[in-house]
Amino acid sequence: MSDSDKYPDDSGRRRFVKGVVGGAALAGVGTTGAAAINSATTSPGAGGGPTQAYAIENTAGPAPRGMPQIPIEIDSDGFIKGVWPEVKTVTQNGIDIQVAETEDYKGSGVTYSSAWFQYCGVQSYGGLAPDYESDNYFRSDSGGYAWQKDAYSVGDKLNIEDFGDYKEWGNDIGKSGLGKPATGTWRSQDAEDTMPIQIIRSERIEEAAKDNDWLAASTDQGVIAWLNKCTHFCCVPGYKQAADAAKFNAEDGVYCQCHQSVYDPFSIVQTLFTALPRPEE
Repeated sequence: MSDSDKYPDDSGRRRFVKGVVGGAALAGVGTTGAAAINSATTSPGAGGGPTQAYAIENTAGPAPRGMPQIPIEIDSDGFIKGVWPEVKTVTQNGIDIQVAETEDYKGSGVTYSSAWFQYCGVQSYGGLAPDYESDNYFRSDSGGYAWQKDAYSVGDKLNIEDFGDYKEWGNDIGKSGLGKPATGTWRSQDAEDTMPIQIIRSERIEEAAKDNDWLAASTDQGVIAWLNKCTHFCCVPGYKQAADAAKFNAEDGVYCQCHQSVYDPFSIVQTLFTALPRPEE
């Protein structure tokens, strides 16, 4: 991996601010308390630039910010898909480019953009091109969990019916009953590069969505999803997958074994960062 594929942090500094920031769109964002902002900045570039995204909060380790959330929908047959923003043409730095962006996503007051995922080299992935043809369903990978390997083959679409025991599920790592997870891919069919995702169905997300406009718009039936690329050095973390997570108080969080970054999937915060530029189209 080249240095340009990593997520650089020019200042090496990180800021964490408690409180309601930026008006109604941020009100009550965190599912476990007040709204919060994590920020890290890098040099701007054409096709990228300053970006606000919603993410599962980074709570420990060297990662500069949270991993970006993917809004989801569940179709009439129970299959789970990640929502892709609206594709349009805009002028940026004097050049017309295609972007994928939805303003006021489902009335939440949030602008949802594909720029949320432009880091760690993902900005160059075919699946991140605004007009990449995909049905957007989440598909099982080789499976990070025993239940998933039994229920799916690689490439099968994830279905809500297979998460029926989400209020009790456990795998002897941390507490049982916090939520049932799965790993998979998104917008990666017939693509050279794979966009890894993780989802959890949890009663905690279900409850939080009742009083939070963004979570009500971006989750469904307690299912929350995110792009599963650690914002430190782009590794692929896991929720309740690593036995050694308890050594770092991360047995009930999303834990990256590479450098011990920890994320809380039940705390959604706004992140401020500079999205890396996509290749020229």
